[in-house]
Amino acid sequence: MGALIIIIVLYQMALILSLETSTKVCSVAVHKDGDLLSVYEFRVERSHSKLITQAISFLLSGLELKVTDLDAIAVSRGPGSYTGLRIGVSTAKGLCYALEKPLISVDTLAAMARKVNKFNFKDSLVCPMIDARRLEVYSAVYNKSNETISPVSAVILNESSFGEFLSSNEIIFLGDGAAKFEPIVKHADNAFFLKSENPSAEYVGIIAEEKFSDKQFEDVAYFEPFYLKDFISTGSTPK
Repeated sequence: MGALIIIIVLYQMALILSLETSTKVCSVAVHKDGDLLSVYEFRVERSHSKLITQAISFLLSGLELKVTDLDAIAVSRGPGSYTGLRIGVSTAKGLCYALEKPLISVDTLAAMARKVNKFNFKDSLVCPMIDARRLEVYSAVYNKSNETISPVSAVILNESSFGEFLSSNEIIFLGDGAAKFEPIVKHADNAFFLKSENPSAEYVGIIAEEKFSDKQFEDVAYFEPFYLKDFISTGSTPK
């Protein structure tokens, strides 16, 4: 009789803490083996630095977990708010240093697209938009398979924006930047808007699990957020 050969494929599971601080909405989430255990979100402007560590403690305590139980820390890398990204990344890096755990970065817009594509049943293109002040947004275009059709860029909105895609596709525009674009292209029948959709640590964590499996880790010492544009202060002009 021939020998029975059993092949066991080992899939490395992980407990991952994810941070999302790229906009006015801050969130933290914990995933185990790619499944969401809990997510905590709050909408308080200019308080990310005060509440992010409290939110992490609250979330882990509710799950009866310690920070030492974590296998990796994931963070939304941008683009987005300069201050928000800096706070999220510095918090994630601090945890990685203290716990000697790997750091995973996730593109903010890709995570937003992943959320909408979960319910995209019409093969529409997806265009996340983050407000970048005035008529400018940070955006990218993805297909239903979460592949990048148009890379991340800063776009000044006008009537012809995304015309090459709208001419032959339905597009779902989402995020706080979409609210600025809707009145500009209000006569486009194949443009749909989800203005209340915000970046979420829940979907940062889903992509982070995939990266953890592939060991796509950042160099903690040298990693910086993806600001896309230089910081511009809105403070008063010195006299």
